[in-house]
This record gives sequence, C-alpha cells and structure tokens, in this order.
Amino acid sequence: MVWKPHVTVAAIIERDQRFLLVEEETPRGLQFNQPAGHFEENEDLIAAVKREVCEETAWQFEPEHIISIQLWRRNPDYPTFLRVCFTGSCHSFNPDRPLDDGIVATHWLTRDEIARQRERLRSPLVLMGVDEYLSGQRHPLSLLKSFLDLDYA
Repeated sequence: MVWKPHVTVAAIIERDQRFLLVEEETPRGLQFNQPAGHFEENEDLIAAVKREVCEETAWQFEPEHIISIQLWRRNPDYPTFLRVCFTGSCHSFNPDRPLDDGIVATHWLTRDEIARQRERLRSPLVLMGVDEYLSGQRHPLSLLKSFLDLDYA
C-alpha cells in the first residue's frame, strides 16, 4: 500500500486585524478553523481554496499569496495533512448561501481571541498560519504549477 497524506488548502483572510474563521462540528466537538478543505479531482489548488472559502463562509475569495506549506500529523495513528495556506482578500458576501454541512458559524477574530481558543482550534496549524501571516511571510502564487491534461488519453 502506498502511503499518502491528505492534501488540503486553507485561507488566511484578514480584515481590520481580524481573521475569518469557521466554527465547525468535528468528532472532537465544535472547533475553529480557517476556511479549509481537501482539493477535488480535476481542480488545481487555487480553484480549491476559492471553492472551499465560498462553501464554508459564503464569501468570494481571491488568493494573492501563499503563506506556507504545512505538514502535520497529530500522532502515528492519525492521518498526515499537507496543507497549502493562502492569503488574499474576500468580497461579494452572499448571506443567502447555505454553508457546508457541519459549519455552524463564521467569526472575525483577532489573533489574541484565536489564541484564547487554543483548546478549540481544529489543529495547531490554525494559529501557526495566523502567526506566519502576521510575520509577513508571503510567497508568489507562481510557485504553483498545474498540469491538468484532462484530454490526455
């Protein structure tokens, strides 16, 4: 069997020193996370993060930079995640759009408010991503190269 990490995307979205987080139902109860999720077949990472933000928050997201690529595994019995963290801006909020199953609410929280919720963060990557953003880490989207030849036989 070939071992494979779960590849996910996440969006660090800041407005007026507050960060957009989702509160979601998880097997460990209600937890906070950035808008995030797995990318799907036949989409690239940028399309995936745009879709995930819209599905989880009802905001349209425009990625501008990559913050980091994070590798995390809670313990040997838990899946490993490879997460590409983006930052950018959001616009065109649609209050009538239903949110993904399991998303209870969205919140705009300061870094300190996020840190105070440490026990309720989906993973340590949540606060780590915010701190990487605040430290000024930015990498160009051009680092990503996608070759999706859907017509290749």
